[in-house]
Amino acid sequence: MLEIAGYEDGPLVDGSRFLNIPLFWPCHLGSSLWGEEAQAVAFGPDWDDAQELYRTLSSPNEWPAFTVHLHSGYALHVVYRNVEGDHGVDYLLSHPDWTEAATLATDDGHFMGPGLSWRELESAATQAAAEGVTDPNARLLLLFPMLGDAEVPEAAATRLAAAIAALTLVEDPARLSRLLLLNQGQWEAPNWRQRGGQWVCDGSHSFRNPSNGFALTPTQLTAVSSALKARTNH
Repeated sequence: MLEIAGYEDGPLVDGSRFLNIPLFWPCHLGSSLWGEEAQAVAFGPDWDDAQELYRTLSSPNEWPAFTVHLHSGYALHVVYRNVEGDHGVDYLLSHPDWTEAATLATDDGHFMGPGLSWRELESAATQAAAEGVTDPNARLLLLFPMLGDAEVPEAAATRLAAAIAALTLVEDPARLSRLLLLNQGQWEAPNWRQRGGQWVCDGSHSFRNPSNGFALTPTQLTAVSSALKARTNH
């Protein structure tokens, strides 16, 4: 059975079988699909099929989990936390030496986030890995729901649209990309800054805002920034 530190009691299962299902991606990106226009572009005529797939993804008997390995030795995990009455998707960072994974974002009715900036998202997506989720497009879309960044570069829309075109049946990937970047997650897009060895933001719901009483510890903030840092030598 798949194991993630701190989630030993959950019926985790490898979610990789969903990665090649085109409808999985609009379902996974659901919290950023604000309004009828975004949902129509994302799902088209397949709304009923998407609802059926979501029921599978949210079954309490199996919690689909996905792992994105990073060159830093850390790993990002996406876990469908299918607790009765408390469904949600958790975005975690783990390290082999840690006894428990650190939560970066939660995508549910009591959302917390964002968990990373566009710079960090793109870095995590493009890193090569021999196991877990290895496709850069899948890594990008899988981690996208924890994005929150007020200064996303113009090239982001093109990169996101390319991933949508590669993995989904969406007829207008460019339009969906623009809508997703306009409404990033359930939080207001924050500003990011570097503080010593840490990248932190000013998001009022983010674990990476040191001003929040629930923020990660200074040691954890440094570890997260180190884990997500882009490689400077290739």
